[in-house]
Amino acid sequence: MAVAPKHVWAWLIRAPLWPTWYVNSANVQFLQGAAPDLALATRFKWKTFDVTIESTVLEFVPAERIAWDARAFGIEVYHAWVIQKTPTGCHVVTEETQRGWLARLGKLLMPNRMWKYHQIWLEGLRANAAQGVPPII
Repeated sequence: MAVAPKHVWAWLIRAPLWPTWYVNSANVQFLQGAAPDLALATRFKWKTFDVTIESTVLEFVPAERIAWDARAFGIEVYHAWVIQKTPTGCHVVTEETQRGWLARLGKLLMPNRMWKYHQIWLEGLRANAAQGVPPII
């Protein structure tokens, strides 16, 4: 990504704006922590893949790494993002692990859905970060 890591980070942690640029997110609400930006131990509720989940930020290294869990009936998730600085900008890696009957059912019925939507999320992140920092909300 030919984008400054600080811009990628700013868009990634401004969770209430995700629904404006990532089609698979909705209704981001902070349950604990200071909105609008995610921070270590922030608890938030949001909707993804038509499931309302609760998440807690478990890892937080500014402009380098963020990870959260996600819990809902039938599924437990751990989702991490790593931003690696490069000479021309940065490289972003996102990984997710899931367990539970809902995760198994989703993999069986729609095996490529997770990859597809994570790619959409990465592309939206790149497009927005290329414009600079997100607006203050």
